[in-house]
Amino acid sequence: MIKNCLKLKDLSIQEITKILAVAEKCKDGAYRNVLTDKIVANLFFEPSTRTHYSFNVAEERLGMKVINFDPASSSLQKGESFYDTVKTFEALGIDAVVIRDQEDEYYNKLLGKIDIPIINAGDGVKDHPSQSLLDLMTIKEEFNTFKGIKVAVIGDIIHSRVAHTNIEVMERLGMECYISGPKEYEDDAYRFIDLATALKTMDVIMLLRIQHERHLSESAMSPDEYHLAYGLTLERVALMKDKAIILHPAPFNRNIELSDDVVECSKSRIFKQMRNGVYIRMALLLRSLLSSSEWEKY
Repeated sequence: MIKNCLKLKDLSIQEITKILAVAEKCKDGAYRNVLTDKIVANLFFEPSTRTHYSFNVAEERLGMKVINFDPASSSLQKGESFYDTVKTFEALGIDAVVIRDQEDEYYNKLLGKIDIPIINAGDGVKDHPSQSLLDLMTIKEEFNTFKGIKVAVIGDIIHSRVAHTNIEVMERLGMECYISGPKEYEDDAYRFIDLATALKTMDVIMLLRIQHERHLSESAMSPDEYHLAYGLTLERVALMKDKAIILHPAPFNRNIELSDDVVECSKSRIFKQMRNGVYIRMALLLRSLLSSSEWEKY
């Protein structure tokens, strides 16, 4: 049975809990060099720094041989299709592919047609499973629970695969989720909270990047206007609960979503999220490439 990781909706709470537990063991130094016989290809058809290279670090720590695909110097420039590119890597003997693409649910072109695991590193505006898992890991480390934790996701909700993935899984885990931000970025499927109330009542303030590259038209708000209305400043941080934390999937626009002095303030866990991403991605690779019986032992 091929063990893909495409969207967190496919995973039970029990499976998610298992992945988080294995990631914690990876953080403690376990499972180094246990996949030395495996080759993985990172196929990023959309630009990425944190996701791409934390997968790369995770793969190296597991002892894997790694191929980092460059679309700009590939046969895509000669007209080769997305499907044929992935199929080529399978034919070459790759054991798994990590894929990011701008198209929603790109993996539907591959399912049933390739016989190696696919780990989704982000598709369009739909899902980003490894990012949500590293967010969950960071929250669990802070609060030692998910039940009753209140989260406000602030910013460009409508274009955010992080928001869409996070809110679904967080609510399944018993967290209370709200959104905030400009009207044009809202998603009516979620509960709205105004920023002032969110700052005073939430346990987690999760900021989102304004995704200019996904907008069909310019926002009515300039960057300065957005920062004035919704940007997280030290003055706004002072209104947060004592033990509340700040998350951001990054990359972040300094002095738009948050000011320079907030990025590494005492409540910020942004770089901790990045570190945790390596361990979550180690766990996902182990889940996809170990046999079911081996995975159960972990």
